[in-house]
Amino acid sequence: MDPLIITDERRDYAVIRMNRPGKRNAMNRAARRDLLNAFEVVRGRFKVVILTGTSNCFCSGVDPGEAFCDLQNGISDDASSDWMEVNLAVRSHPAIFIAAVNGVALGGGATLINVCDLALAADEAEIGLPELGFSAYAQLAGPATQIQLSRKRAAWLMLTGTRINGSTAEQWGMVNRSVPRAQLQANVEKLAHQIAQYDAAALSETKRALDVIPAQIANWRPAFEYGVDVNARIRSQSGAQRAGLESFASRTQSNQDEL
Repeated sequence: MDPLIITDERRDYAVIRMNRPGKRNAMNRAARRDLLNAFEVVRGRFKVVILTGTSNCFCSGVDPGEAFCDLQNGISDDASSDWMEVNLAVRSHPAIFIAAVNGVALGGGATLINVCDLALAADEAEIGLPELGFSAYAQLAGPATQIQLSRKRAAWLMLTGTRINGSTAEQWGMVNRSVPRAQLQANVEKLAHQIAQYDAAALSETKRALDVIPAQIANWRPAFEYGVDVNARIRSQSGAQRAGLESFASRTQSNQDEL
């Protein structure tokens, strides 16, 4: 059998690919468990992770066939494959996650887009929240979309079931950029390489700060104080900040001497 999750380790970033093309990369229990395992394999080894799908699908969420069987049989998610834990693992991971939305992203696929730190989408992508068609609230995709988008835009996706393409997702702020599918891989790899040049501690702490402000800290003074604390934590973990400041000061002095 083909692996459900494929991890491709590059020089300075990793590509994790969901690989169930016959199921539009729907995540069954085994795939969810393998995805969590892949996150652990790259932890501390790569500063940037690209998350994408196989063929012309990104991810169509949790496997509905398996979910229905579980519901009928009274089976609940086990901790090692829970979809909520998969998404929370992205948020708590020290690496910067970039979603490369290469095609269909439905329900849980939209959740993955929202929990990733950055997202590039193919113009041809189809992003939607179809859960209301099954008489259900989008229990993870809904909150993730409501956090990321304005109420009216989140309502459009949730109440109409209408899919949006990559270009609209960019206009709405759900993804950072939309490009033709043929250019997606090159663009996302260029972005991953760019970010991977930065210090690991600085990247991880900045990722954490993006979650804290303004979600937890919305007032100016405590936000500024938090920013000071962030830099203190970076300095405690890495000498890169001091080295960067020394290099900048040296270049500035050299420029002044030339004048």
